[in-house]
Amino acid sequence: MELRLPPPLVLLITLGCMYALARYWPLYAFSFSAQTLIILVFCLLGTFLGLAAVWSFSKARTTIDPRLPNKTSKLVTSGIYRFSRNPMYLGLLCFLCAAFVYLSALSPLLMLGLFVFYMNNFQIAPEEAVLQAMFGEQFDQYCQRVRRWC
Repeated sequence: MELRLPPPLVLLITLGCMYALARYWPLYAFSFSAQTLIILVFCLLGTFLGLAAVWSFSKARTTIDPRLPNKTSKLVTSGIYRFSRNPMYLGLLCFLCAAFVYLSALSPLLMLGLFVFYMNNFQIAPEEAVLQAMFGEQFDQYCQRVRRWC
């Protein structure tokens, strides 16, 4: 599997596009009283998901590098991975949701959908193909029990 863009770079590109949309095409600007709280909640949730995922991988002593799924030594299904097959990407999406609320315009919402589309098709699908080849029935059963994003 050869991935062209690492997920943190995809996050940065998405953030840049969100900013550009909010700045130059700010469809329906908004503001509300709990805005700062919502931003904080999304940031904390994103941090929690990312750290919990890294902790689970570390505990299992397997790679966290999504560019090298063939270096995976164990299928991690415990910890946060009992609830989501992709908590790291879900954490990145939480940060993008925080950015959406921070930018206070409807147009950046488009980038959230594009982020999920890109990650599903160009990151997660290739990763899952490798994991299915490596772990077979064990991975299939895991996929039946646990959803992709949440």
